[in-house]
Amino acid sequence: MAKIVIAAAGSAQSNGVINCLLKDPSNTIIGLGSDMYELSHCNAHKKYLIPHSTKPDYKENLLSVLNAEKADMLHFQHDLELSIALKFQKEIEETGAKMLVPYYETIDTCVYKYKSWLKFKAAGITVPENIVINNEDDLKRSFRELGDEEGKIWLRSMSIGGGGKGSLPTNDFAEACEWISKRDAWGDFLAAEMLTPKSITWLSIWYNGELVVAQTRKRNSWTHSTLSPSGVTGVTKVGETCSSALVDEIAMKSVKAVSNVPNGIYGVDMTYDKKGIPNPTEINISRFFTTVQFFAEAGLNMPKILKDIIVHNQFFETPKKINPLPDGLLWLRGMDREPKLTTLQQIKEELNIPDIVSVSSL
Repeated sequence: MAKIVIAAAGSAQSNGVINCLLKDPSNTIIGLGSDMYELSHCNAHKKYLIPHSTKPDYKENLLSVLNAEKADMLHFQHDLELSIALKFQKEIEETGAKMLVPYYETIDTCVYKYKSWLKFKAAGITVPENIVINNEDDLKRSFRELGDEEGKIWLRSMSIGGGGKGSLPTNDFAEACEWISKRDAWGDFLAAEMLTPKSITWLSIWYNGELVVAQTRKRNSWTHSTLSPSGVTGVTKVGETCSSALVDEIAMKSVKAVSNVPNGIYGVDMTYDKKGIPNPTEINISRFFTTVQFFAEAGLNMPKILKDIIVHNQFFETPKKINPLPDGLLWLRGMDREPKLTTLQQIKEELNIPDIVSVSSL
């Protein structure tokens, strides 16, 4: 039995975590949120509407809830909110609510993509070259030095934000200038070498520097990809379990590059270059990705594993710490419909599709 407080309840980041924890009926889930419409959609047993973490009265309200509820565990699904809360971590712990989180410095490194890129590069990990765009001269140099055979570079915001924040592939200098100027973001944008559309994520839980469990998932497509200039929305449409020794090796090196003693959740996002090498592009720190329910439905409930460590000091035991799930499981998602766990073979049988049809044709 555990009383668990989940912040940003009702958001896409938190709903999957809550659903995973609700698989154990002995858990009591308390949802906190600053958006009343999202919070009303939350499946928590009890809900508190509190100020946004950037507001001056956030700390007072958060501590008030924790003191009143005597929670066993507190979990954040937004790195900005966590970075703010860690500034008064001792006061949080005095309420009795426990967390398993990285050091503040690790979170600060991971939420700023350029800082983590510097760490990856210093560790000798293959990454696309980056240039900080402070002015038009930097942008011109980026096209000159980083452009591919079509002259394209990849622009993205270097600050906090998911969903491919600010990303734009372009070979047009005027378009790039306008893209950055409209956002008043000179000095907050990176230019990078173009990678392929193929991406993969390695989600892991660590305790005192030791890996507890990790599972790899590749992304076969993005939801609403046509709504983004880059095609990247941060919302997976079709996810698939998979395994690769090379991905495991690079992901482990990436985690160790940003933290000497990893603690908590590290989600390493990688994109393949044209040589077939997965390049780490960021680490989603101390939070599960939105499709974490995929793994739970398949038999690997990572929020439960985290809860058992924090609340009960019980550790997940398996003969296979890395990629315990079978390859080829699919998680299908879309707006206004329940996600679906399936396989390619099951889809073919359901739709009476002959075996000669390839995955790319579906």
